[in-house]
Order: sequence, then structure tokens, then C-alpha cells
Amino acid sequence: MNMTAMQTLHVELGTRRYPIFIGQSLDSTALLAPYIVGQQVMIVSNTTVAALYLQRYLTQFQEMGKTVATCILPDGEKYKDFQHLHLIFDALLEAGFNRDCTLVALGGGVIGDMAGYAAASFQRGVNFVQIPTTLLSQVDSSVGGKTGINHPLGKNMIGAFKQPEAVLADMAVLDTLPERELSAGLAEVIKYALLGDESFLVWLEANMPALMQRDMQVLAEAVYRCCAHKARIVANDETEKGERALLNLGHTFGHAIESYLGYGEWLHGEAVATGMVMAATLSQQMGWLNAQDVERVQDILRAAKLPIVCPKIPLDQFLGYMSHDKKVLNGQLRLILLKKLGEAVITRDFSTDALAYAITAHQKSTD
Repeated sequence: MNMTAMQTLHVELGTRRYPIFIGQSLDSTALLAPYIVGQQVMIVSNTTVAALYLQRYLTQFQEMGKTVATCILPDGEKYKDFQHLHLIFDALLEAGFNRDCTLVALGGGVIGDMAGYAAASFQRGVNFVQIPTTLLSQVDSSVGGKTGINHPLGKNMIGAFKQPEAVLADMAVLDTLPERELSAGLAEVIKYALLGDESFLVWLEANMPALMQRDMQVLAEAVYRCCAHKARIVANDETEKGERALLNLGHTFGHAIESYLGYGEWLHGEAVATGMVMAATLSQQMGWLNAQDVERVQDILRAAKLPIVCPKIPLDQFLGYMSHDKKVLNGQLRLILLKKLGEAVITRDFSTDALAYAITAHQKSTD
């Protein structure tokens, strides 16, 4: 496979750093060989991705002279739980793997989160490489080291920070991505523009048709810009003590939608899209955004074929799920809101009435 116009970013973490390789039809053997420590490689994937790409990577790691085993999980957010996490541990132990092994996450955000959490926990920490196969995981979840599983009372409430050794974002895998998954990934792309870069928002408004048509060069540019933004924030705040929380724009609302509907009913990006509209509306209630700004947020999400309203959810239950969010501090809910398009802030200075309005204004009147 030839490498075409590959770009490399590095996530700088003090004395540590790791690369993100972005391009089309990347030579993963050459790129990843320096980051596969030891002889033992465990590829963690799901049934959908494995059918498409497992053999390619299995062969490549075997050609490196590695002992390769696989753990293939069912596909879906509803399987991101303790029960299925233990299947990874079972596979590692049954294969006789030791602490010099490397786990390779071949899949989207669910696989990356679960393989990463397993890597953080197995023998108290083993190496870990990300090969994200969805747009959402390429621009967001594969970078930064957040790993974990869901709990019935809250999304991503159990996990660990575990940085990968390397991330390989190959645009070629997006050819097989279902349209709904492509749109879900674009929600996270739009998030980066709204929270920190209005010029990127302008670029997205101009390039959304090309993104939707899977123009690989335009997709690579979007992935690069998102990863560069996230790498800067993670370098400043690896374990989310401050600025990194800005990356959760729309997520507290979105996680409540996901939790209420049941994990997997809505894709993560779909819930975040509606959550960002709720955040924008609350920002308007605060006097920071105007009606045109909120409409602009809704327009770019519509252009990406994303939902801007969610099913009817009783307000007390919606707020209950929000209260379980990781951004609750000392019993107070903190939200990521927009001072203006391209500038997000963390605040707890909003009224209950304004919050209730922002939620209910973007729900369907009937189920």
C-alpha cells in the first residue's frame, strides 16, 4: 500500500509523546512497527469491523513476526460494559499473554474505549495502539487517553486514563462507514469548531457537502484540524482538571439522552448534536448568543444530517441523568456553554428555569 500525503501530529505529554498518523491507505506495518512492543499482540475488534479489516491487520502483525490473538466483541454501545470487558481479559489470559503484550484497538469509539481500559488494567498496564475505523473515533475518542465503560446510571462513569503508543487514522476505512456513522462523527468535528475555532466553522459550512460525499482529502483535513486542537488541549490538561472539560460541549445533555433511551438507540454523535443545540439555547438564555447564532448551529448540524431535537424525556429524569455526569463537582452541575461561536466556557452560573427551557425546547412534543 502506498502512503499518500500523510500528515503526522504528536500529542505532547511532558516527558512522553505519541504520534497520530493521518492519511489514506497508510502503510501500517512500517508506521506501527516501532510501537508494537514485545512479541504478543491482541487485536480487539467487533463483528462488523473484523469482517472488513481484521485479516489485513492480522497478516501485517504476523509478518512482523508477532504472536497474534484476537478478541472479537459484538458491535454496539450497549455492549460497552463489564461483562464484555471481561471477554478481553479472558482472551488475554487464555492466550497466555504477559505484561509485554500490546493491545490493538481496531474499531470505533466503543472498541477503543474498551481495549484502552483493558490495557490500563491488565497486569496493571500494558501497551496499547489505536486504529480507529470511524470518523468519530478518528477525530475524538482515539486521541487523549480516555478509556472506560458505561454503567446503567451513567455513561463512561468507570474507566481510566490510558494514552496509546500511537494512533493510525486511515481515511480509506471511512469508505465502508455507514452514512449514519459518518454523520455521527461529523457531530464531534462540528463540536471542535463551536468550542474553539470559528474559522473552522466557516470552513465546515463551505465544505460540508464534500465531507458528506467522503472527499478523502477534505476528510483528512478535518481529522487533522480536530486532532491538532485536541492534542493542544490534552497537552495542557491530560486528566481533565480544567480546560479539557471544554471538549465535552453538548455531552452532558447528550449523555442524558443516551442513558434514557438506552445505550445504542441513538449514536453518541447524534445525542451530542442535540446536546449542542441545547447548550447553544442555554447560552442564548444567558445573553451570550443571539437567535442567529443558535440558528447557525442548527443549520450546520442539519447539513450533516444530524438530529436537533430528541424524543420526549421527562424533565426530572433528564436532570437526574445530568446529575450523574462526571462534570458535577461538589454537588454542582457544571456545563460547557458558548460565550460566542468559537469560544466555550465552563460554568455553573445558570438558572434552573433557563436549563429546563433549553432542554424542553428541543424535544419532540410526542414520542
